[in-house]
Amino acid sequence: MKFGSFAIAGVFAGATAVAAHAQTSQMLRSALVTNGITRPAWVGGAPGDDTRLFVIERWTGTPAVGRVRVVNNLWTTPTLNATPFLTSPEVASGAEQGVLGLAFHPGYAQNGYFYFYYTRASDWAMIVARGHRATPDTADAAIDTVMVIPDNADNHNGGWMSFGPDGMLYIAVGDGGGGNDNTPPSGSTTGNAQDITDNKKGKILRIDVDGYDNIPGNADDDGVPEDPERNYRNPLDNPFFGITGDDEIWLYGLRNPWRDCFDPVTGELWIADVGQDVREEINVVPPYAKGLNMGWRCYEGTRVTGLGGCSPLPSPVHAPIAEYVHPGFTTIAPFGITGCAITGGVVYRGEAMPCFKGRYIFADYCTGDIFSFTRSSSGGMTEVLARRTELDPPGTPAISNVTSFGTDTRGEIYILDTTGGEVFRVLPNGYTGNTADGNGNGVPDACEGRVCDTVDFNRDQLYPDTGDIEEFVLVFSGGACPGPFCGDIDFNNDGLFPDTADIDSLLSVFSGGSCL
Repeated sequence: MKFGSFAIAGVFAGATAVAAHAQTSQMLRSALVTNGITRPAWVGGAPGDDTRLFVIERWTGTPAVGRVRVVNNLWTTPTLNATPFLTSPEVASGAEQGVLGLAFHPGYAQNGYFYFYYTRASDWAMIVARGHRATPDTADAAIDTVMVIPDNADNHNGGWMSFGPDGMLYIAVGDGGGGNDNTPPSGSTTGNAQDITDNKKGKILRIDVDGYDNIPGNADDDGVPEDPERNYRNPLDNPFFGITGDDEIWLYGLRNPWRDCFDPVTGELWIADVGQDVREEINVVPPYAKGLNMGWRCYEGTRVTGLGGCSPLPSPVHAPIAEYVHPGFTTIAPFGITGCAITGGVVYRGEAMPCFKGRYIFADYCTGDIFSFTRSSSGGMTEVLARRTELDPPGTPAISNVTSFGTDTRGEIYILDTTGGEVFRVLPNGYTGNTADGNGNGVPDACEGRVCDTVDFNRDQLYPDTGDIEEFVLVFSGGACPGPFCGDIDFNNDGLFPDTADIDSLLSVFSGGSCL
């Protein structure tokens, strides 16, 4: 009996040849999407657009401008467009300056509005601006200022922005630079991040850019029409609305929140806060929890800093879920690593890697270490795994300085590496085919034990057919998937591949037998 051009004997001969290389399964791998991005800072998709990926270049040229680039044909032949989607006004281009954040309006597919965050060249102020799509690949030249935050340092700018589950725009702002929370020259011991009186620095802000009619782009959006640098409304349910302090503040006590995210399923806000001398931290904020003090400048992670103005210590303080130390300090379980600047990641909720769902992935910029973990039932961490080795793509420069993670409209993960301006896509490397969840615990059964994947390996909805066998063997022997998506060569989900047991199990199920 033959399957297309592959005889059964040939199949097993090929399997035997590679069986010696069977190894413990690694769940992830990566592939280069594009490179040559100048100072990459953010990557993501736009609502309603499945074919494009948008990437921020912090700054380039003289005078310096920031750009948003477009990767077209994302799922076929990814191509970096020569013409930028957006070229910003002139930006301040010091250490951590430039264009730093981008957020597409939830209704972008219909209304074309997006928001971006940059440092203004003339005075280093941090600006939130609004733009509008001209074509799918380009934006209108005109932009509108939404918010201005004065600043006098070239670091700790924050810059992440995202629309939350409530439709409000959330904005992460750093503490303004300098050591010990940029203590004012006058000698005041009041740090910016702890200060909630007329101070937007070291905060997560929350504003309404749609107005009462929930439609962006009209006069209703502007709550203070007499102020040209404040074109938004403050939600009435913000924690300090109408109280001494800034109406925009949602959370405070942050040093330099860099690359945060909302979990699209739970609504939790994950904040990676870059430390100063000793610790890096990851915070998880429950949905709609507001007015929380995240601790800085009195705490760096769970460590008391001893800085002035922190006695007595503020209470309560929202403690991080995870932290790790800088070189020279005793490491902290469960990571057991050292680093110097955390790059926050994303919680995976895509479809290509069902066994990775719910995991949070992040990196340290200095070391290139990449880790993932899941939340335990008690709210802590479990399944803490180092990921850099498996994510370093073969045949391309190693991942070394990760500046951002992001997701496309399908929820799949991308990594930005500033060393060569690369964009990498995170891909499955096992445990991807069978998504049945017989025990209803939210984890595919194939992720938990020996359950065979579907015999429709090439996902053409035709099975059993010889194409599934032929394409399985092609991928099994190191070839590329000939179609848009192939299944998993660890067919029997025993954590070992490639090994002959996968071929045996495939043929058994293919012919109507049981999973071996």
